[in-house]
Amino acid sequence: MSAGVFVLTDQETLVAMEAAHFASEADFQRLLANFPELLAGDQIDVGSPRRFLLIDQEQRIGLEEGGNPRWALDHLFLDQDGIPTLVEVKRQTDTRIRREVVGQMLDYAANCDAFWSAEGLRAHFVGRCEAAGVDPDLALAQHLGEDQDAEAFWLNVKTNLQAGRIRLLFVADRIPQELRRIIEFLNLQMQPAEVLGVELRQYAGEGMKSLAPVVVGRSQTAVDR
Repeated sequence: MSAGVFVLTDQETLVAMEAAHFASEADFQRLLANFPELLAGDQIDVGSPRRFLLIDQEQRIGLEEGGNPRWALDHLFLDQDGIPTLVEVKRQTDTRIRREVVGQMLDYAANCDAFWSAEGLRAHFVGRCEAAGVDPDLALAQHLGEDQDAEAFWLNVKTNLQAGRIRLLFVADRIPQELRRIIEFLNLQMQPAEVLGVELRQYAGEGMKSLAPVVVGRSQTAVDR
């Protein structure tokens, strides 16, 4: 049965797409690492769409800078204003999608500013780029555009970490109603942090795939705030 999504391949052919699951969580994570635009930055901030720069996958977090890492975050991104964006990915078939993932994210939020530094994140970014054969300076320049200086960007990262200005993103192929309510509640309470969900729906048909991200948790009250 069609999920109500269709692809028009030409003026004569309409392909009905079926709702599909991600084969594994690793595939899901790889997709976000390769295509950060799937985090729907244009829905997160309509007036100034967010652009995300991957710092690292399995980014470590501990209780204090220089201490032993205790947790591993699925993805760490920085947006163009240097706001750390913490991403945790779960498929809807994962029974930990509600209670456990919320606890994980709160651990990350409570400790990232103590464990991370702007200098350390910069080193992670450079290391990831070099391992991939990418020029880190060029990658950062492409992310920032011509109107922002690299040193000013990393200074923004430092300021945001110190102020607790971070963004938590729960990403899943389906976000249950219970988790949506928790996300909305946290987004209202955790100022200046921002807490959102991204539901990344996947559809497949006749060898084609379609991806449709939808941001949840942006209540009008949170937007006004």
